[in-house]
Amino acid sequence: MKKIILLLLFVSLNLTYGQIPNELSNEEKIFGLSKFWQEVNYNYIYYNNINQLEWDKLYKKYIREVQKTKNDYEYYRLLQKFCAYLKDGHTNVWSPKEIRNNIFITNFGEYRLFLTNIEGKAIITGVNQSKKKEIPIGTEIISVNGINTKKYIYDHVTPYISSSTDYVRQDLAVTNMLESHVGTKYELELKLPNGKVKSLTVTHSRTKEKEVFPALEKNELLNLKWYDNNIAYVALNSFSDWEISLTFTERIPELKKAKALIIDLRKNGGGSSKIGKVILHHLTNDTIFYGSKTSSRLHIPTLKAWNQDKYYHDFPYTPDTLGIGDRNLLKKSRIIVPTAILIGHGTASAAEDFLIYADNQKHMTKIGEPTYGSTGQPLMFDLPNGGIARVCTKKDTYPDGREFVGIGIQPDIKVTKSLSDYIENKDLVLEKALEFLNNKK
Repeated sequence: MKKIILLLLFVSLNLTYGQIPNELSNEEKIFGLSKFWQEVNYNYIYYNNINQLEWDKLYKKYIREVQKTKNDYEYYRLLQKFCAYLKDGHTNVWSPKEIRNNIFITNFGEYRLFLTNIEGKAIITGVNQSKKKEIPIGTEIISVNGINTKKYIYDHVTPYISSSTDYVRQDLAVTNMLESHVGTKYELELKLPNGKVKSLTVTHSRTKEKEVFPALEKNELLNLKWYDNNIAYVALNSFSDWEISLTFTERIPELKKAKALIIDLRKNGGGSSKIGKVILHHLTNDTIFYGSKTSSRLHIPTLKAWNQDKYYHDFPYTPDTLGIGDRNLLKKSRIIVPTAILIGHGTASAAEDFLIYADNQKHMTKIGEPTYGSTGQPLMFDLPNGGIARVCTKKDTYPDGREFVGIGIQPDIKVTKSLSDYIENKDLVLEKALEFLNNKK
């Protein structure tokens, strides 16, 4: 069972500390730090990939640093920074709910600002409706609190992000650049699409205006649309709920009319690999499905005493095989047509496992950008006063041993949106998929 990736990043130094709890004792702070360090040492699957001397050195340093934190927010910030050293998308630290509930990303009272990493720049790609003329889509944030945006991100944002791939780390750094506590003020310098520069002061508070531009698409588990030439578009936005499999099955009679198919996984952050595989059963004639090859740490104290503890347990690999009953049930519900699978940096975890299962399907073509590049089985555990952490315990590869964690699953046809595409609200990946499928006929 995979966990949907949730990344909560706290990035401002200008906090209204009166609203932040300060309840943890120094003993609790040291215990929480030590608990995370211990679980990593015993269970982190990529432990042998890190500099273990440097890791222990950081731990000793942070024993001192956590005791200097002024409140629980600062404490959990340090734990997140400690965690980020591991550079893994399935190894994370989250602060207690009491703190998280007072953290905003896009809400600034009369303003809402949605940021996207485009060509290495912090670009505003969404605002509340009433501000779309004042702050046009495509506006760049060029400085934050008097600091050049790139330097601000490098110093105050990136060090706290847990990610297996550099490009996802950069994306998250921009998207969450202004995430902080209620009352936090930012002095922003903006460069408008027409080249003019203006200043804007914003303060985190709840925004009452709900309408945004461009309009946010509803995050339904499954979205179905039709395009010309009987091309069906199906967005599978999560594998976290078996409802999506049931909904997909209900749509099969309609989807049987399709001459070509688009499966959009760009917003699918994961869930259960089994859910994705069950949906894939309907999209291929295969009865044997080759999923990830997996391994975990093997801890034997005697081998450690002999300095021979760098061993792994390879789980027995057997492909998933459909029984005769399953094959008969699927006979009338299979949809075997030219298929484009849309992928991107947000395609993660169990959605990447779906792509592993689909890797040998000749009628399927991946279009878009490399995927998130992180999957595995996290070990969840509690931290002081309601905090939560997880450590990745399982390594996944292609059946033949090819790695994709830390690399991402690569598209067959790479398509990247430019700044002008965002300004014109174009979905270049979808357009390329429609062009590709129309040329297939």
